Amino acid sequence: MVNRREFIKNSSLGLAGLSLAHFPLPSGAAPLLVPLKWLEQPAIGQGVTWGVPWPKGSLKGVKSFRVKGDGGEAAVQTWPLAYWPDGSLKWTGHALPANVTIGKSPVLGVGTLAPEAAVMEVMEQEDVITVQSDTLTAVLRRKGTHLIESLARNGRPICGKGKLVALIQDKPDHEPGHSVTTDIFESELQKVTVEQKGPVRATIKLEGVHKNQAGRYILPFVVRLYFYAGSEEIKIIHTFIFDGDENRDFVGGLGLKFEVDFRGEELHNRHIRFVGQNGGVFGEAVRGLTGLRRDAGKPARDAQIAGRRTPPAATFPSSVSERMQYIAAFGDYTLCQSTADAFEIHKRTKPGHGWLQAGYGKRSAGTAYVGSPGGGLAFGIRNFWQSYPAQLDISNAVAAQAEVAIWLWAPRSAAMDLRFYHDGMGQDTYTKQLQGLEINYEDYEPGFGTPMGVARTSEICLKVLDATPSHAVLADFAARVQLPAVLTPEPRYLQEAGAFGGAFAVLGGQSELEKQLDFYFNFYRDQVEQHHWYGFWNYGDVMHTYDTDRRVWRYDVGGFAWDNSELSTDIWLWTYFLSTGRADVFRMAEAMTRHTGEVDVHHIGRFSPLGSRHNVLHWGCSAKQLRISTAANRRYYYYLTADERTGDLMREQIEAVRTLQSVVPIRKVNPDVPKNTENSDFASVGFGTDWGAIAAAWLTEWERTGSPEMKVRLLNSMRTIAAQPRGFFTGLSMMNIATGEFQIDTSGKVSVSHLSAVFGLPEICFELIELENDPAFEKAWLQYCTLYNAPPEEQEAHLGERLRRLNLQQGHARLTAYAAWKTGNRKLAQRAWEEFYKGEGGFSKTSQELLRHAPPRVLHPTEEGPGISTNAVAQWGLAAIQCLAFAENQ
Repeated sequence: MVNRREFIKNSSLGLAGLSLAHFPLPSGAAPLLVPLKWLEQPAIGQGVTWGVPWPKGSLKGVKSFRVKGDGGEAAVQTWPLAYWPDGSLKWTGHALPANVTIGKSPVLGVGTLAPEAAVMEVMEQEDVITVQSDTLTAVLRRKGTHLIESLARNGRPICGKGKLVALIQDKPDHEPGHSVTTDIFESELQKVTVEQKGPVRATIKLEGVHKNQAGRYILPFVVRLYFYAGSEEIKIIHTFIFDGDENRDFVGGLGLKFEVDFRGEELHNRHIRFVGQNGGVFGEAVRGLTGLRRDAGKPARDAQIAGRRTPPAATFPSSVSERMQYIAAFGDYTLCQSTADAFEIHKRTKPGHGWLQAGYGKRSAGTAYVGSPGGGLAFGIRNFWQSYPAQLDISNAVAAQAEVAIWLWAPRSAAMDLRFYHDGMGQDTYTKQLQGLEINYEDYEPGFGTPMGVARTSEICLKVLDATPSHAVLADFAARVQLPAVLTPEPRYLQEAGAFGGAFAVLGGQSELEKQLDFYFNFYRDQVEQHHWYGFWNYGDVMHTYDTDRRVWRYDVGGFAWDNSELSTDIWLWTYFLSTGRADVFRMAEAMTRHTGEVDVHHIGRFSPLGSRHNVLHWGCSAKQLRISTAANRRYYYYLTADERTGDLMREQIEAVRTLQSVVPIRKVNPDVPKNTENSDFASVGFGTDWGAIAAAWLTEWERTGSPEMKVRLLNSMRTIAAQPRGFFTGLSMMNIATGEFQIDTSGKVSVSHLSAVFGLPEICFELIELENDPAFEKAWLQYCTLYNAPPEEQEAHLGERLRRLNLQQGHARLTAYAAWKTGNRKLAQRAWEEFYKGEGGFSKTSQELLRHAPPRVLHPTEEGPGISTNAVAQWGLAAIQCLAFAENQ
């Protein structure tokens, strides 16, 4: 393995043929160049944000960077994401403007932030915030209903009065004999924060609730608006939290509305566009001039079809111009994606009249446009069909202002029904609930299967245009909405810079192990499509266990259904991406991070901020645990993309340990653990899944902010784990929440769980040991890594007894490999590989066999992987990659 400092040194000596003269350095700074790669394609007309790691001590006080490639160069906006304890930068965030082309193989280098042609300005006033970026001017409100007061292009108003809307029903749809009452709630701003002010990127955070006319508040929201220099696009990250009563608050629609200004345009010069699938575009005018019994003339017809202004109506043949008022004008249009495989476009003249089916298809790109030759608004929802039901509306296009509605939940579909899926089946005591767990693998407890506090994050993109775009231009915009450009450091640089403790191997060969890693990922990627793991609340997750009799995943059997991060599926995907740099791996990991960080976690309410164990419903399990909500699962996406919403989710976990005082994870199975410590300074905390999650949150906050409190609590917890006579084999102890210190267990008992080190604990410990010089903690962790899979006589020699009832030995082989790497013990490295290939608690024999099933035996053609389960694959994948990282060269 190449020494990290040597790697950085070598990389800076002319990487990609670039001269250091392109990157003038501040006095005394080390020459550093970072090789970058585009995942799919370079950005065209888009701003881009990404993160870069730095080796400890390599970068101090440098704030200016430039990116150069074979297509050009540009200054980038830079900000710190994390620091090493010595004050040097650990991660930096970077933003590239939209008006530059840097080519296919760019390099980031330290340089000067020279003025660029396109910059942005953010002007803050008491009531409004104005963002000026090249041709775009946005006026945002600090209070009231409207998030975006107006958007203008080159001074011409295009749209405004942007507000959030929620439709709340008192009953679900389709229940005979019940009438449904719907109430309308609109956004009420409570807090607006300018997080970044340019010169390349501006970020505005808006927080509030939905409010009806009666003054009821519901569905808190967090919306971020992103602006880039040189761009007329606005990225919107929209998050809402469900805080209603699932038995009487059924969300019938959830979205964002705007008014689009037509400024007196004639109806035949008002244009509607929807992008379907494969680049297909539905395009019409509000009042059509084609297909009429009398011909308006080829110039008029050609101009209208192209979206250009027609010749004056007075120049039309009189057989047309004198009868224009009799040509139907269609004011309302809607595209509804009701399932992952079906969308329809309808239109009508106005309310009170019937709808016509105007178009249809399978998977819409989820982008539309309304405007005229003088300008208009293009808008789209990312992952549109994957997150069905979604809907795009253009209404009242015959009026001076048309209305656009971007529906994240489609009103044309049935309302959200978030009620629990069974009545408890008599499980009113812990004894009965444990019996239910035995048969259904479902940890049920009355009142725990509530959606209170779960969230959903969506991405919307707006583009303010100065003319109606061609079909090709709009289709290109739609493609970028669905797959925005991603820039990231090369895997080799990430590894040698020590990103995430260096706990991954750089892959790219054709070894049997790499082929098997490839097979397992491809299998799950394809299962998403074959079994349609799509939908607003489901997209991003995978299923837990397969039913070989029914030939389906166990979607309806207790805890065997949605995976909810069980055994670190998220970390497996991210580790595989770090090792390969594959675009499809990134996209799947990104979708999973968005889902598991929002839907599987309670963000407000009694269980906040804990996550829910795997279940038929993502929030259904009564095991509310830190191992699901852990910041360890979010760190990868945050640091690779600098995504602020993911940063919010990790910060949410800082005080999560306090919830363990009232929601004790092992309350049903361990009578010795205090069931409620709310009135004390202590909580019962396991050293595995609990402390691993707490440490991840405290570590992340410390390195992001330099918080002395986070540092002290984290280091105290590490010190007092190391001080336990049995170290990590103590299992759990009472933690002083304020100080982070554990009580010392003097009982001499040995306690170990196979789950302790399979939910992010190893990855966090790997980083902590590299981060902080704590020999006692390192010794305690290496003891655990060495002894978990050790021969029984070795365990007895060190612990006084043999460890019993262990499982997941194959997954724990990576701990053995890590101990071998830290100690340089070749025999231990050999033992790690023996443990891995022996396959206890995992795959003793891997296979790439696929069984194919066709109708009528199954509903759809499917591929089945014999013996494959998500738990086993995630742990096998992590063990394979980390054994390669830590034990390959021992």
